Parts: sequence; C-alpha cells; structure tokens
Amino acid sequence: MASIYGANGSGKSNLIKGLNFLKKIVVNEKLPETLKFSHFKFQKDKSNSKQLLAIEFIQDDSAYYYALEICKSRIMIEELYESGLGRKKDRLIFERKTDLDDKTKIIFSKEAEDNERIQIFKSVLIEDFVKPDQPILKLLSQRENEFLKDAKNAYKWFSVTLRIITPATRPLALANRIDFDPEFKKYAQDIMCAFNIGITSMNSEKRNIMELVEATTDSHMKSIMKNVDESPNKMVSLRSERGDELVVVKEEDDYYVKQLKLTHKGKDDISTTFSLEEESDGTIRLLDFIPAFRDIVIKNRVFVIDEIERSIHPLLIKELIRKFSLDSETLGQLIFTTHESNLLDQEMFRQDEIWFTEKDKNGVSDLYSLSDFKEHKTIDIRKGYLNGRYGSIPFLANLHDLNWH
Repeated sequence: MASIYGANGSGKSNLIKGLNFLKKIVVNEKLPETLKFSHFKFQKDKSNSKQLLAIEFIQDDSAYYYALEICKSRIMIEELYESGLGRKKDRLIFERKTDLDDKTKIIFSKEAEDNERIQIFKSVLIEDFVKPDQPILKLLSQRENEFLKDAKNAYKWFSVTLRIITPATRPLALANRIDFDPEFKKYAQDIMCAFNIGITSMNSEKRNIMELVEATTDSHMKSIMKNVDESPNKMVSLRSERGDELVVVKEEDDYYVKQLKLTHKGKDDISTTFSLEEESDGTIRLLDFIPAFRDIVIKNRVFVIDEIERSIHPLLIKELIRKFSLDSETLGQLIFTTHESNLLDQEMFRQDEIWFTEKDKNGVSDLYSLSDFKEHKTIDIRKGYLNGRYGSIPFLANLHDLNWH
C-alpha cells in the first residue's frame, strides 16, 4: 500500500490527475485538446516546453517502464522498456520518435528488428497508422506477434489493472451487480452492516420499464430504450446529483429499471427502505468503495483513490485500511491521498509506504517518503508529522497574524 500526505495545494491530487491523464492518453489513443494550453506556468519560455509523463509498473510479474515526451500537441518520444528495476539493464521493447516535421521513426528490440514480419509491419505502421498526436502502445498490443507480447502485457496494466477513483467517481450499475451476483451482494451487505450505521440489508428494486411510463414522457422512454439497445452490454445508467442511480437493462425482450435500496431498522424494530437520495454523504461514499474493496482483495488490481477519508469517520476509515494492511492474502494494491493523520501508524504501514508532497518556492511539487528520515519503528510518527517534523503541512503563521477584523 501507499498513503500520500500533504498540505492543500501541495500536489497530491495532481499526482493522481497526472496518472489518470496518462491512462486516458494510452487507452483513448489520443492527446486531449486541453494539452495545447497545458504548461508549467512558472517558466518564462512556454513556446517549446516539453512535458514528460513516465511510469514504472509491474504487470503479470514483469516490470516495465513506459514514457511519453510531448511538445506542441505532438508525441516526440514514446518508449517502452522491460525494466531491470535497477538491478540489471533495461531491455528495449519499442521506441517511437517523431520530429517537428511529423516524420516518425520506430525501433524495436534487436530480436524483433531481425524478424522479417516485424519489418513489413513497421513500414505499414509508419505509413498508414502512426499519427503525431496518437500513442501506439494500444495499436501494438492488438497485434498477435511473439515480439509484441510485452506491448500487450503493458497495455493491459493501463486498461485493466489501473483503476482511479476521484471524489466525483461513482461505481457503475451497482444495483444491477447486486441483482445478478449473489456472492457480491452478500459481500457488500456484510460490509455495510458491519459499519453499524443502521443498515440491515441491501436489495435491488426491479421494475418493468412500462411501470414508469406515467412518470416520464413516452418519447423520453423510447430514447432511453434506444440507448440500451445500442449499448454493448444492453445497459445504461442514469444518476441523480446526490448519487442515486437508476440502471436500465434489457433482459431477454423486456426492459427493466433497477434501483439500489437500503433497509434500516429503527424505533420499535420497524424496518423501512431508503433510496440513496435519503442516505448520508458518508454512506454513499462507503458504497462507492464497495466494488473497489472487493476487487483489491481478489484481483491483481491497482486502485488509486484521491481523498479516501472524504465524508467518512476517522475511526471507520482507519479500521478499513488496517484490514487491508493486515490481510496477507490481498492480491491488489491500494494507493491513496489523505489528510487523516490517524492513519500514520507504523503497525499498519511500513515507512516506505508513507509519502509526503510539498510544494517548493518554485511552485514544484516534491514527493518523498518517510523512509528518507530513517525513523525508529516505535516512534509516534503522527505526532511528528503534526509538529512539522517531516514538512508537508500547512504554514499557519500568516493566518495567526491576520487582522481578523
């Protein structure tokens, strides 16, 4: 695991946004238009500034290094290496370079370059498929060639393994999953009941779409049904501002609307159901995490969560993190940003699993680990952090001196 601390504006969320940015470029095969106006603003000459996005990761027991160097909405360099993790020399898988005249050159590993099929493929690739503003990792991953299997594996990390949850992220079709997956329903229900927030059960309310015709216009209903027919999994999701979700699905030849309902027990042991519109922000946030928590335990996934403690009680989030930390059978990885100092506990985290962000006088975010300080494993790191021992906290002197009136 890894927890990332820092003052407001120190760069914690930007780290996750950068990772999400790189994922979208790779998966969507396109540089976003916003990149044309995106530069580090504290530099004098922005005309030819290059931006480097690079990451080292492990997929299916193989380590990779992938990088994009971007300038003027053009991918100048794209490269993928099998990483030696500092113990041996990195091995080139492919390198693609594009100059300012949009001329592209691609180099594969030495073994691949000696292969006749790769040479033919490379000439066609450069001639017909490579665009200056498009990465080629996904394209290479779609080829069935023994020399490109590492490209396929690396792309799988971006498209399948890496999952990013922001404060605005909502799980898709939770009501539908609870309806057709009894094992997941039991898991979700057990967790929500264990929180002792009054929930005794959760169910998916399922109604034929024709029951809702009176509640909406016929033309609107037909539009929704058309969207369902055109969707790959015959399902669309409609969500309210507060997070309540209506899942419209086609099963056999009928259309159904599914909505998640939570049962609470109250005065005189009376049980009643609540929609998500009637639940607290904390309950909704906990529900948002349910699919992620399940996948972290049973799948090789990397979940990166921004503001994991948002709207959740400090003791509750600590016990959740502790459960992951102490579970030796958990398959996935959890990385999160937080302000919650109660999580600074060396019984839960190794020192190299605790990270800090701090913005320097040049406006640059620095990311460093608690292990850099060589603290004893028995020291109270929470107290040290709040006292400013490791930096990465708000500077409050100016606020103290403020003439409030």
